[in-house]
Amino acid sequence: MPTSLVTGGAGFLGSHLCDYLLARGHRVICVDNLETGSLNNIEHLDDGHDFEFRMVDITSHFEVEEAIDFVYHMASPASPIDYARLPLHTLKVGAYGTHNALGLAKAKRARFLIASTSEVYGDPLVHPQPETYWGNVNPIGPRGVYDEAKRYAEALTMAYLRQQGVNTSISRIFNTFGPKMRENDGRAIPAFMGQALRGRPLTVFGDGSQTRSFCYADDLIRGLVALAESDVHEPVNIGNPNEMSLLEMAERIIELTGSTSEIVYEALPIDDPQVRQPDISRAKALLGWEPEIEVSEGLRRTIEYYSDRLGPAAPA
Repeated sequence: MPTSLVTGGAGFLGSHLCDYLLARGHRVICVDNLETGSLNNIEHLDDGHDFEFRMVDITSHFEVEEAIDFVYHMASPASPIDYARLPLHTLKVGAYGTHNALGLAKAKRARFLIASTSEVYGDPLVHPQPETYWGNVNPIGPRGVYDEAKRYAEALTMAYLRQQGVNTSISRIFNTFGPKMRENDGRAIPAFMGQALRGRPLTVFGDGSQTRSFCYADDLIRGLVALAESDVHEPVNIGNPNEMSLLEMAERIIELTGSTSEIVYEALPIDDPQVRQPDISRAKALLGWEPEIEVSEGLRRTIEYYSDRLGPAAPA
């Protein structure tokens, strides 16, 4: 039975990863300080032989006594609301947290995977974005605390590979959605769904022409594990190249929920990327991975999750 340690394991993606690894026969140690994660995401998992939750802030040194085969470093505030609220903590997780997670992987001779982000590309001048693109990031803007924390974390990961011989991998995650996302975390899909199901206006920033490429969580997790179980060290984009505008997404969610909500427009946030689309050629070639779940099917599953909690769509 392989043992995997997941930092941020009570978060949106971290908890999905815990589920997937357990289904594959791993023992899972879930590490989280619950700053943005929630015990609700892992309440169905019983502390026991196969699963263990540890309340840990990874910005401080921590140790694990048992052998570990994989370290999945998923921890970080990831939504605009969270890293605006926690700018210093976001930077510390990217720096100290990554250092501590890498140190643990080194001590245990474990394979290490860092959940980096498409935000390392900033507001890109190259489209779609291949892993060879160095990005267009404003380091002193409001998004810089997240973007630069992840860029530093990638540099630290490569330093541990080159100097310390740690077996590392870097996943650059593009926009992902699915059950367990917090409705109020500031990202488009949960916000749109909560508004549509309550019959409230859907808030679109700018004119809604900015694009994103949305990947369903199950596909994303499958890609992360494929990368961790490979011998690939260079960054790999994991995401769905099916690009759409945020206005199109809002309209699709209104249609799928059967809501009569209208769409309203607000000012575009500073440094909000205008385009976002992964080039997944490397993932296809090196991992044999690509998304399998259509966006509409993923949206239906996610709407069902929110409907169970909020009730059916209300009239506007």
